[in-house]
Amino acid sequence: MKTLLAALSLLFALQVHAEDHPSLAAVKATDKARVAAMQSGDRAKLDGLFSDELRYAHSNGIVDTKSSFIDILSAGKTKYVGYDYEEQNFAFPSPGIALMTGRAHVKAESEGKAMDAVLGFLAVWREENGKWRFLAWQSCKLPSAVE
Repeated sequence: MKTLLAALSLLFALQVHAEDHPSLAAVKATDKARVAAMQSGDRAKLDGLFSDELRYAHSNGIVDTKSSFIDILSAGKTKYVGYDYEEQNFAFPSPGIALMTGRAHVKAESEGKAMDAVLGFLAVWREENGKWRFLAWQSCKLPSAVE
C-alpha cells in the first residue's frame, strides 16, 4: 500500500509540474504537427516527426514500426479524418522524455471500414538531437458513456 501511495504521489507531482515544464509547449506543438501529418499522409513530415524506433500499437492490437506506419498513411490505406482530444495530460519523468495520456475521439477509414471511437492512450515522446520525436503509442477503445 505504501508503494502504491508513493507512486501515485509521484505521478501527481509530475502532472502538477508538467504545466511549468520548459518543454511542454514544444511537445504540444510537435504533437499537433504529428496529428496534421497523420491526417495528410505527408511522408516527409511523418519521417521527421517519428522516431526511428517508433512502435505504434493500434487499438485493434496491430503494432506498426516507423516504416510500416508511414507506408500505410502515405499510401492512404488508413486515413485519419477526425482527431480530437477530450483529455490530454503530460508528464516529464526524466530528461528528454515526455509522456502524454488521455482520451481522444478518433475517426479513421481503413480498407473501406470506418472507425469512430474514443480511445484511451499513452504516447511517449523522446528528445532526439534537440528535437522531440514520437517514440511510442498504445491505445484502447473505451466503452461509450451511454449504452
